[in-house]
Amino acid sequence: MNPSDDITPAALRKIMLAACAGTLIEWYDFIIFGSLSATTASQFYKTGTQSGDLIAWLAAFAIGFIVRPLGSIVFGFVGDKFGRKSTFTVSLVMMGVATFLCGCLPTYNDVGVTAGVLLIILRILQGLAVGGEYGGAVSYIAEHVPQKQRGFYLSFLQAMSTSAMVVSLSVILMFRLTLGDADWTRFGWRFPFLISIFLVGISIYIRYSMQESPMYTKAKEEGKMVNNPLVESIGRPYNLYYVLVVLFGCVMGQTGVVYCAQFYTLTFIQATLKVPFVTSNTIVLLACLFAIPAFIIFGHFSDKIGRKKVMVTGMVLSTALFYPLYMALYQFRPFENNKNSEPFRDQYSPVMIGFLVWIMVTLSIVSCAPTGAFLSELFPTSIRYTSISIPYHIGAGVFGGLTPLVATAIATATGDRLSGLFYPIILGGVSSLIAIVLLPETVGRDIQALGLNGKIEENGSTNEKATKSENITTLD
Repeated sequence: MNPSDDITPAALRKIMLAACAGTLIEWYDFIIFGSLSATTASQFYKTGTQSGDLIAWLAAFAIGFIVRPLGSIVFGFVGDKFGRKSTFTVSLVMMGVATFLCGCLPTYNDVGVTAGVLLIILRILQGLAVGGEYGGAVSYIAEHVPQKQRGFYLSFLQAMSTSAMVVSLSVILMFRLTLGDADWTRFGWRFPFLISIFLVGISIYIRYSMQESPMYTKAKEEGKMVNNPLVESIGRPYNLYYVLVVLFGCVMGQTGVVYCAQFYTLTFIQATLKVPFVTSNTIVLLACLFAIPAFIIFGHFSDKIGRKKVMVTGMVLSTALFYPLYMALYQFRPFENNKNSEPFRDQYSPVMIGFLVWIMVTLSIVSCAPTGAFLSELFPTSIRYTSISIPYHIGAGVFGGLTPLVATAIATATGDRLSGLFYPIILGGVSSLIAIVLLPETVGRDIQALGLNGKIEENGSTNEKATKSENITTLD
């Protein structure tokens, strides 16, 4: 019997609330940086052109993604050695403090280039911190929830990144509309960063009463934990194989299409189409808000038909449709020559722009709704935190997270406003091919019984459905 079988529905709801609330707030802290690009780029960087300032800001934004793998290694190792609860709580505090300090920084006009350097330092701390959250939260929830509903429950956690986008844009709009354009530009942009400290305090209070994962506790009591989770994750052929398959056949493509749909759309409609600030933020906010239920629908669906089918379908459709959808976006632009000094075009339609963005966000969600469940079912308890964190944050950081920067830089360099889309499209296309060929089906696996070589341990319960749907190959 799994130790999670004794958890009552009320206790499970409390566990979900604590894990998801912390993840929501940590993603809010990470995302608010990118959401403010249109307002704050020129506050910290002076390159001589508005597009140059934006690229410099997006480069600082990207640095947070690039260091995420380092955070995943550190926090993943600690989380597998000493427990899930304390580790991802530390990452939450670290993120909150760094975000709060972003709101306290002097600008370029105050201290020159030092402002941009200080911003990068804080962005590095944010990247390290978020590298410790996702793997811990996925492991923690997966080790509590019923086996047959793992996709459903973990889809709520998957939804937190898009929910954080909604929260961040709501906070931005609240302060922008309350303060007015002049005060918002002068000092109001600081408030979305500053309130992070209060949100983190609320999350810590919620997480304070959390107990350690019962599956982790049981494995530790039985002496099944390993001395070095990092070495086991990448040094054992079976585990390294699936770390690489997850990286290139799953996370790389998923994060490419997700950041193209949710982040780059905001940059595109603000910087390229010149849609007014309040309107553009409202468009993306509502598109993300109405797309969030897709996480739950397709997470639940993956419990019925499998993780792989859902994820591959989402990646393939996103890869195929994003370019024509962006072309359609351009047809509903507000200005004929993308200059806000011109009158609005008759064809300008914020509703149609919002609808097209909603389609893209929904497609990207289909690709990643089952991801948490899928990753938790690949690796045993003793290395789950580390083995999930490493490929996820390399894929999201080195590949997907660079999408806004690379796409904007390509479009600026070529003069073709849509040429930047080839970067996430290539990521999605390559991942889709690898996924179709190499990605295993994991639905139905008993994650408590998984051994380090991928076999079901003799003293663990086997699952007939998992055995039939997946021939688990031992590679070492």
